[in-house]
Amino acid sequence: MTPAAPFTSFDAFYRAQHDRIFHFFRRKVGREDAPDLVQEAFTCVLRSGSFERLDNPQGYLTRTAQNLLIDLARKRKRNAWNICPLDEARDAPLPPHQELGIQALELRAAYRRALLALPRRTRRIFLMQRLKGMTYREVGQELGVGPQCIEYHMMRALAEIRRTLGE
Repeated sequence: MTPAAPFTSFDAFYRAQHDRIFHFFRRKVGREDAPDLVQEAFTCVLRSGSFERLDNPQGYLTRTAQNLLIDLARKRKRNAWNICPLDEARDAPLPPHQELGIQALELRAAYRRALLALPRRTRRIFLMQRLKGMTYREVGQELGVGPQCIEYHMMRALAEIRRTLGE
């Protein structure tokens, strides 16, 4: 068999072989990836620097195309584990629930210690107002004291709790 006739220029070679190599890649990898691989194949032939000395540039181009397919298959195999890309909205880091739970327990314990450190009457007024949701007037009526007394005990309780939790 006689080798293919040498082409007068790389441009003539490109125009003559483009469709053939495009269809080759399209059959192997699909229409989407074929144009990029065609460009890469011709670029490899041109960069080899030996286009003018090739006896069979068509064969060289075909072998280059086959090597590119092998490289692509290897690359896809290496990256096969990356099934779904990172979705920033879905894959955002989660807050440290365990740490937050520990902090909440510590805060609750400190709050409990602060409440237990209050005088008995102040603690009772504070809990009636905050836990039971009673108004100052309702607490005062139940304990038989005026609203100013309730306000005094509430201010005292809040200041003591704030001071204890601040430490």
